[in-house]
Amino acid sequence: MSYTAKDVASLRATTGAGMMDCKKALEENGGDIEAAKQWLREKGLAASAKRDDRDNAQGLVAILEEGGTVAMVHLKCETDFVASSDGFKAAADALAKAVLAKGEAAVAEQAAAIDDLKIALKEKIEVGAAVRFEASPGNIIDVYEHVQGGRGVNGVIVEMSGATRELAHDVAVHIAFARPRYLRREDVPADVLEKERQTLETMTRNEGKPEQAVAKIVEGRIGGFYKDICLLEQAYAKDDKVSIEKLIGSASIVRFAQLEIG
Repeated sequence: MSYTAKDVASLRATTGAGMMDCKKALEENGGDIEAAKQWLREKGLAASAKRDDRDNAQGLVAILEEGGTVAMVHLKCETDFVASSDGFKAAADALAKAVLAKGEAAVAEQAAAIDDLKIALKEKIEVGAAVRFEASPGNIIDVYEHVQGGRGVNGVIVEMSGATRELAHDVAVHIAFARPRYLRREDVPADVLEKERQTLETMTRNEGKPEQAVAKIVEGRIGGFYKDICLLEQAYAKDDKVSIEKLIGSASIVRFAQLEIG
């Protein structure tokens, strides 16, 4: 009995096995879907589909830099044991290499390899995120990667204009520590700001503040909110008397990205 590409896709969907394993199972069983399922089960290759609801908060962040281009990927798994394994690290490096060469869209091209990795390592493995920065002419790109247990767990890319590499690196290290969500207050989405404003209004009233003072108190607290989440307004991690905006002086931060496990 022959089989089609549709049969392979169906078998893969129902068993969670890798594409090549599904092809092999169908070949070994003359295209019989049910027999192929049993074959995969006996070989211990049909378990990954049962892992879809597991927590995969572990993993690693891989960064690859070439010239003025940087790729950073977050590959997720269930345990630090797997995250520290050579096979998992090699897969993350291969993914970063593909993103460096082709951009974030290269993640989709690696789907079969990720599926095969699930089978080999017997965990829920997936790509958390992928980022690629290519510096504009004259700009500086720098990275910071916090390594723990032999693997990257917190990665940052920052692109700056009018900056030295040392300054860009200092900013990257700060981002890793302070975890800003936006570059400037103008970048904060209106719905995010409105939700925070409503929360602060409720908190302020619950504290028993006079109604006529609520608006002024909330505006003050909104300023603190910006200082928490906007990079330029954050206090510099190495000197909290200096904001990032003052630290960089005449230089400018074009963009940044941070990926972190957990």
